[in-house]
Amino acid sequence: MSSGPMAIPAGLVVLVGPPASGKTSFVRALVAQGRLDPEAVVSSDEIRAEFFADETTDAASDAADARIFDERDRRIIDRLAAGRIAVAESTNVTRQARARLVAIAERFGAPVTVLRFPQGEEDLLGQNEERSRDDVTAADVRAYAAVMGREANTARLRAEGAALVYDVPGRGQGVTPAEAARRFTFGGA
Repeated sequence: MSSGPMAIPAGLVVLVGPPASGKTSFVRALVAQGRLDPEAVVSSDEIRAEFFADETTDAASDAADARIFDERDRRIIDRLAAGRIAVAESTNVTRQARARLVAIAERFGAPVTVLRFPQGEEDLLGQNEERSRDDVTAADVRAYAAVMGREANTARLRAEGAALVYDVPGRGQGVTPAEAARRFTFGGA
């Protein structure tokens, strides 16, 4: 492995990790360091907040999820159509979630890079406790981590269409989000 940052090509970057694994902190550090254009980050949580800021009941419905992910896809399509990088910031731990994203990238001939956030359960639960969110329970975190463990190993991600797969270190490896962000550079940001 080279000693410099890992280069992520222009295309689709799919973040894969359970809630509280550090995805949002990582992309915020990338943006703060000027490594990534804030418009490149397409976050389902941010879209949910935009659409349902005052409607907590509706925000959790299946219809709301469909609307949120349709909007996420539209924003990703706009960026890929312009030859820009798009970062899909959602859990993306299931094959179905990733297949939807890979299909979009394939329409534009865009490479798919997967950044995995493989944190241990104890670290995930600790980070979840520290978050200001109360919509994700410890049971939710455990369930997402279990799905990721079954469905998101490197070999499977490559078989699904990822050109590159990198693990993003976090608290469990003694790495801060800012330190992790310095390990990557992004093309076409």
